[in-house]
Amino acid sequence: MGLADRDCKKNGQDIRLCIDYMMVNAITLIMEYAIALVDDLLTEMESYLWFCSFDAASSFWAIMMTMHARWVSVFVCALGHFEWLRMPFGLKNAPMIYQRMIDNALWGYGQPKGGWEAFAQRMKDAEAKALALRKEFMIISRSSPTSARRALQTKYEADHRALVEHDPLIELINSPTAHMFTVGVPDQSKLVPVFHRRSFVDDICFGGATFDECLETVDRLLARLAECRISVSFTKRVFVQHKVDFLSHEVTNDGIKANCKKLAAFAELPFPSSKKGMQSFLGALNYYGRFIQGLAVYGAVLY
Repeated sequence: MGLADRDCKKNGQDIRLCIDYMMVNAITLIMEYAIALVDDLLTEMESYLWFCSFDAASSFWAIMMTMHARWVSVFVCALGHFEWLRMPFGLKNAPMIYQRMIDNALWGYGQPKGGWEAFAQRMKDAEAKALALRKEFMIISRSSPTSARRALQTKYEADHRALVEHDPLIELINSPTAHMFTVGVPDQSKLVPVFHRRSFVDDICFGGATFDECLETVDRLLARLAECRISVSFTKRVFVQHKVDFLSHEVTNDGIKANCKKLAAFAELPFPSSKKGMQSFLGALNYYGRFIQGLAVYGAVLY
């Protein structure tokens, strides 16, 4: 169970609820799946002249939660007791789960039984059927007398039990063949890699030697994302430009530079006064280590 202890603003605009999953993460086994290395992704960009960047829209919310995962994600706030239907931010294995999904989409490793299109259609049918059943359940619960309802159940328990027993979408997500990575061997996908490179979780950046090559890659990427039911935020996209911001770096056809705003923030950092503060300070410097000559020599005395 998590505790929603504060609200924060992202980019000074949207208010988002922060949930503390510290106790849940402490007893959660880490998922063994490698996140892409930042240096590798940046090095691959040096041979391009044109660049594109996409950011997945509400990326983690594209992952449906199983019933067990829903119980683990329960949190309490001033409005009451809630559980997530989609994968939230803050869970230990959430980045690895999403990275695996986006890697499979970009590279075409495997597909659900019957193919992506058939699975997408099953999801749509289950969602439509679940919505119809929920409306029917609400009408019946309002019209039936109190004596006819189940005894010794709170409203939350009754709604939760009805949802578990009658929701076709939950049945599909919790079915034995829903998880194509852990149940048997997934169908061999006929999909080919989109552009032979990985993303960094939900940040997708790629390029091309020519303008037309970059546009062709955009077409392939959007078609693949649509097929795998992954949406992107077009307010954060960059289409075929000579410069793009990627992972706090400025990538251009002249090379890779550190983000000026991030460097200005480094200059304002106070000198750390504790061991933990020093470790955080050195970790931040190592992120831009490729641009700092002799960093290992100067930092050796601080380790």
